[in-house]
Amino acid sequence: MTDDIEGLRRILSTYRTVAMVGLSADWFRPSNFAAKYLIEHGYTVIPVNPRYEEILGQKCYKSLRDIPVPVDVVDVFRKTEDVMPVAEDAIAIGAKVLWQQIGVLNYEAAAKAEAAGLETVMDRCMKIEHGRLFGGLNWVGVNTRVISAKRPRHLAY
Repeated sequence: MTDDIEGLRRILSTYRTVAMVGLSADWFRPSNFAAKYLIEHGYTVIPVNPRYEEILGQKCYKSLRDIPVPVDVVDVFRKTEDVMPVAEDAIAIGAKVLWQQIGVLNYEAAAKAEAAGLETVMDRCMKIEHGRLFGGLNWVGVNTRVISAKRPRHLAY
């Protein structure tokens, strides 16, 4: 498992095509926010979610195996128990990295991916790690006024 600064920096600077499994079209979901950030920072983000036709202006695929282009990183926004089939698909399509988001820790899926030659990252967010390692922590993506260090002028209720 890659968990050191040098390894994370290498992955984030080398691999630029990211398939986001479980990417939501809802603007307020963490996956959507992370995808916007990655797109804004030069990554190609391929949405994978059977519920949608398109997310963030990108064609959405029902599964990893439906993607017609090579994928570098499979970024998993799914529950821990749902990761194994995603890992198997990542292996099948020849991905280079299986990245499990914050709170997602499927050790069996990671071991299977590593045995097949993939690098793995667990319990980390690509957006947060990119911001931390490449100076983008101040990037907020959209002005939602949901996250702010400023005190609201009036209460919403």
